[in-house]
Order: sequence, then C-alpha cells, then structure tokens
Amino acid sequence: MNPEISFAVRSSLGISLNHGPPKFNSNDAFNNVLSKSCRTMLFDPTGQYFAYVDGLNLHLLCTKDWKVIVVVQNTKSYHLSFSPKGTYLCTWEPFIVNSANPQGSPNLNIYKSENGKLLKSFVQKKQTNWEPQWSLDEVLCSRLVNTDVHFYDLDNFNVVNKVNAYKVASYSISPIIGTYFIVFHTQGGSGQPSIGRLFKYPMFENQQSIANKSFFQADKVEFYWNMKGSHLLLLTMTEVDKTGGSYYGKQGLHFIGTHGETAMVTMSKEGPIYNIAWSPKGTEFCVVYGFMPSRTTLFNLKCEPIHEFGAAPRNSIYYNPHGNILLLAGFGNLRGHVELWDATSKKLIGSCEAPDSTLLQWSPDGTHFLTATTAPRLRIGNGYKIWHYSGALIYEQSYGEKDELYDVSWQKACKDMFKEPMVSFQKVEGIVSTQPQASKEAYRPPSARNRPPVHFNLHDDENTVTSPSAPSKAAIKQKKKRENKKARKQENEPNTNALVTSNVSVVLTGDEEKDKKIKNLKKKLDAIAKLKEQQLQGKVLEINQLAKIKGEQELMTELQKLQL
Repeated sequence: MNPEISFAVRSSLGISLNHGPPKFNSNDAFNNVLSKSCRTMLFDPTGQYFAYVDGLNLHLLCTKDWKVIVVVQNTKSYHLSFSPKGTYLCTWEPFIVNSANPQGSPNLNIYKSENGKLLKSFVQKKQTNWEPQWSLDEVLCSRLVNTDVHFYDLDNFNVVNKVNAYKVASYSISPIIGTYFIVFHTQGGSGQPSIGRLFKYPMFENQQSIANKSFFQADKVEFYWNMKGSHLLLLTMTEVDKTGGSYYGKQGLHFIGTHGETAMVTMSKEGPIYNIAWSPKGTEFCVVYGFMPSRTTLFNLKCEPIHEFGAAPRNSIYYNPHGNILLLAGFGNLRGHVELWDATSKKLIGSCEAPDSTLLQWSPDGTHFLTATTAPRLRIGNGYKIWHYSGALIYEQSYGEKDELYDVSWQKACKDMFKEPMVSFQKVEGIVSTQPQASKEAYRPPSARNRPPVHFNLHDDENTVTSPSAPSKAAIKQKKKRENKKARKQENEPNTNALVTSNVSVVLTGDEEKDKKIKNLKKKLDAIAKLKEQQLQGKVLEINQLAKIKGEQELMTELQKLQL
C-alpha cells in the first residue's frame, strides 16, 4: 500500500495542510494558519521539513509529527530554498539601505534544518540567482558573487575555492553524486559570442575544460540537466528578436555531454521554444516549439528526433516522477487542453480540460496531478483540481469572489517511496466539475448575430487563411515583391537543401531481411554524401556530423558483405 500523500494550500485565508488522494481531509496534526499575511511556503525535496513565513516570522516544522522546530522572528523573508537533502534552509529578504544602516545588513541566511540554528549570513543584493547551489549529496555549496563563483566548506561556510577567470553570468552543477561537473555561461561582448564551458570540479583552468560551446544572441541561458547528470541542454535567448520574427525573443537550443560532445538541436519548424523537459529516465528529452499550432518532438542523446506528437496548440511539458507518463498541455493564452501519453508506447492514455490553469504539479506517486488557478496571475475563478492520469477529475476546491488562492504544493517524497505506476488505458470514475464550461462557439459581435456565418479554413502548419473576398491590388503587388526577393536570395545562396545522393549502387539479394539492411545502409550513405557536399560549400559541421562522415568506410564494408 502506498504511503499517504499530503499537500499544502496557501491563500488569503492562510495556510492549510490536507491529505489525499484517495481520501481528502484536513491534516489534524497541523494547526491551520489563519492569517492573511502568509507570504511563502515550501517543502524540502525529501518531504522531511515544511517552512512558511507568517507576517514577519519564519516557521520551520518537522513533517514527521508536524511539531515546530523553530520560529525566527522579524525575518521579512520573501523567498525560501532547501538544500537537496533538506539539511539546510536558505532564506532571502530584500536588501535595504537607510540612514540608520547605510551599509545594509546581510539578507541571505542559512539555517540548519534539524534545529533551526543560524549558520551563516551573506549580503545578496540581487533577487535573481539568489539561492546557493548544491551538489546532490550536499558536498558542494556555491554562490554567484558578482561574476565569480565561490565554493564553501560546510563547517563554517568559508570560501575554499573560487572561479574568477570567466566573468560568469550564470552556472549550474550537475545532479550526480561523487563526480561534480559544472557549466559556466560567459556573456559575449560586442561582436563576440557567449560561451558555455563545462568543467569537472575542481579543475577550472581553461585548458582543462571538457567541452566548450559558443553561441551568439544569448542575453540569458537556462540549464537543463538529465537525471543522470551525463548530458545537459542550454536554452539561449535574447530579450528581443531584432528580426521581428518572435515576440519571445531569439532562442537556440544547444547540447553538451560530459564526455565532450556538443551539438545544436535542430527544430523542424520556425518559432519560439516554449518548453523543454528531460525524461526522468535520462535517455531522451522533449521540446515543444514553433509558431502555433506548435510541434512537440522527442529527441535521443544524439539530438536526433525519434518521435513526433504532431501539431497542436501546446506550450507545456510535464513528465511524472517515474518518467513513464508524459503530460502535454496548452496554458496561458491557450484553452488549457491536457493530454496524457504513455511515454513507452507513445500512445494517448486520456485527456481533460483545465482552462485558466496557472500551475500544474505531479504528485510524488506519479498517478495524480493537480492544476490550479492562482492570484495574482488571475484573480477570478481561483481554485485547484486534482486529476487521475487517465484524465478523470477526482477532487475540486473553489474559492469565493472575496478569497484568493496563491499556491498549492504537494509534499515531496524520496525517490523510492512510491513504485512506478502500471499504465492503464481505462479511464477511472471521476466527478463533474462545478466550474462553468467555456463556450466552444466562436464569439460573434451583435451586428453579425442572426446572420449566416462567413466560413474560412485555418491550415495547421501554414499560417494562411482562405477567405471568400479577393485580395486587393496592393496585396498582390506586395506578394510579388516578396516572391521576387525570395527568388533572388535563393540564386545568391548555395543550395544546401538540394537532394544529394551517394554514388553507391546497391544490388538486392532477394532475402527480405538482408535487403532491409541494404536499403538502410544506402540511406545512411546518401546522408553522408549530403553532409560532405555541405562541407564543400563551406558549412561548419557539428561533431556528431563529422563522426558520421568518418564512419563511411565501415558502412561501405558492411554493405559489400551483405551483397556477397
């Protein structure tokens, strides 16, 4: 039998703790906090501790019996962060300078979770990147100080190592125990590219870097490690796309491995990258990208697409903790349609509608997930729902017009506490939502009502609309200008997309199994011929593409053996 699941709710009424599923009731061991000034709350990654800020007081509790460990008064804490094993609690409060204290006071505090003892305080003026970074086993503790990275001992939190040669804008530590890899992002200057450098701790000399990846147009970089800590993705972005192609700015997705391999992940459709997620199993990653309707693609560790989920209005990806169920959805300015997929067979399990959702979290059991509509993002229709992975709604809590919901969070659990759920394609019995369903009919202004509708067709992958009205002369003239400009551009550029095939001829044997292998080898040799042609035209190839060219002779030898 699975352990009991709990979740915390923070609203304008205060903080409450609840049990469920399968049964939903309040946690009697926790005294609900009936205060409108609760600013933040957090479970540690193992579920052992729970912290919240009530007014100016920080409360730290042990979840075993829900007894208060310590109450720290007058903290003004706005943000909380636990270390990976829950040993340390970090808090940040705004840095304030006034006439009484012109130098300001330390505003980043580190406490020992088991007893609430204050261990160290730092000055951290900026709210961005405020929290210390830890290795998964808590052996390493580090902070970004201006453009340097400081590493601390855990006895007195004194600096034991420092990286100050690369003007670091951001960095990330791999989630692996015993061996520590660290990636640094250095912002490029005028006309110079930004650089991502991967090192093995503590060897930080430039010649000791394991991999280097340069990229232009990167005001900001987000890091995505797989669970094994062997590969990571770097999402680079600019605040503004100067070409005007995207509201989201210019983006790029780059791949780095701890054995030194690098690549750029190529998308099959233009447009923004909305979301990226590694499977918890660590062998594949999912990307949703492109102008609406967006595409969702699974890639392997060679950055090759291995499955397409098709075009649909999606912008969000969530794997359950075990990695055997993949949730795809469209939130924000989309309708809130949610799809649940079997990550192994790539078959659709079920779907549901969760409009106006601002938050989604999987339960640690990997079977349930919650969606919520929270303030201040949305101040009407606040509430949360809990769903089964088949798409059935099993619990709902709504808030009145005068009350607001701010946050909902599952109590975390150790990795092995819940077994991986067996996926069933049968929908479980649920409840009917009390929320009014949005009309699926298109809005029609009063002047157009009671009149025959005007029909048009919207093509999925082509942002074109077919209308009964003929285009104007100006529109036709502009279209011709664009077509002529495109034709001139194609004449002046090398045609790297032209069909290139190898000069290798194959002879089929009549053996179905052998012929299948021969055809497959022919495809690979044709792909190599295309890469070689691109190389001759001056295109710089990635490491994995160069490796394919080096393997050409092996493929030729294998082909000759099959044709004997």
